[in-house]
Amino acid sequence: MDFSPEFALELLVQDADRIKKLIKNQKNSQCISQCKAFEEVVDTQMYGFSRQVAYAVRLGLVTNEMGHQLLSELERELNRLYTEVYEDQKNDVSKEA
Repeated sequence: MDFSPEFALELLVQDADRIKKLIKNQKNSQCISQCKAFEEVVDTQMYGFSRQVAYAVRLGLVTNEMGHQLLSELERELNRLYTEVYEDQKNDVSKEA
């Protein structure tokens, strides 16, 4: 079976979206900031995704530049989500005081 670069890229984008959804689904709970197990799950998912990207690059299905872009976009999105959660919690604490 032949894989096109477009197909490989689509699969990687789908996996990145899955990781984003994992974080977003926990966004309203305090688990993100207080649950070390959740952080480990995210770290494991990110590591696995980075290995998938590296493999696709090695196969020549995705350029090195595109691989870095995929990883950077996912990291930025995760950082944005984490920042939102921490800001929300900070605001909640200040409202309680």
